[in-house]
Amino acid sequence: MMLIFEKNIKEWFSKPKLANITSEFYQALIEYDLQTINSTIQRISLETFSWFDTSGKEPERFYHAFVLGMLVDLKASYVLESNRESGKGRYDILLVPKDVPAHPGIVIEFKSLDPQRGEKELADTAKAALEQIRSLSYAASLKARGVPEDRILTYGFAFKGKDVLVEGGKAC
Repeated sequence: MMLIFEKNIKEWFSKPKLANITSEFYQALIEYDLQTINSTIQRISLETFSWFDTSGKEPERFYHAFVLGMLVDLKASYVLESNRESGKGRYDILLVPKDVPAHPGIVIEFKSLDPQRGEKELADTAKAALEQIRSLSYAASLKARGVPEDRILTYGFAFKGKDVLVEGGKAC
């Protein structure tokens, strides 16, 4: 399954217009640069995705698979994990640094805006994703592997169609 994601993502990003965007996204993710994360993921969404990609019954799966595929190039520095148990639940994506002092651990949760949960804006949804990471202790797996709490970054990806907003936290 991971090979399919990797192949599709590499094809999408082989377009000259988007060729350097992944390295910009990686750097911003590792450096906790929310402004760059948001501008790059929104640009990717607008320039690459179809409305049909981001709609349907489970749009979270599309964003999850897309971002996971993008992150494959980080495997020299990180162990990538998806949909595994940690703490009291199951995170979407975990990036476990191979060199703990050099790289932060990263937890990512995806959520689609849902008015039935009382969410009116993407900011509400992104905050709900961050709260889920915190309340369900998704960082427990990173801490158990020796990543200090102050070196754990959390990101909540919120979306509705092609609109995306990412909020973050530096510790859980």
